[in-house]
Amino acid sequence: MAVKCFIPRRPHLFPSLVAAAMLFGALGRWPYGYYTLLRVVVCAVAIFVAVQGYFWKRFWATWLFGFVAVLFNPLVPVHLSRQIWQPVDLAAGAAFVIAAIALSKSIIHESAHKGNAND
Repeated sequence: MAVKCFIPRRPHLFPSLVAAAMLFGALGRWPYGYYTLLRVVVCAVAIFVAVQGYFWKRFWATWLFGFVAVLFNPLVPVHLSRQIWQPVDLAAGAAFVIAAIALSKSIIHESAHKGNAND
């Protein structure tokens, strides 16, 4: 039973961890195409997490990942030096990991309270 409801209650988990892994991987030397793909993936996942945050009334996630989406958007790219992008990539990757954990715990916590209220 717990396995069946794991993914539907945490649809942001896998995409957030993929984006985080790509951001942490961006600290290495890659061809330019990797960084273009990184922008597309991070922007899309950030929008997804921001919308989930809005629906779940976790407005910190909406604002934080809205900002991340703007920063990594591939249509109007923000041009920064490698020395600036490295800490930005680390911070954004950490934010995705934290969101995956925090938003998941929020849902579990709310489910526990709803279950107790109905008993």
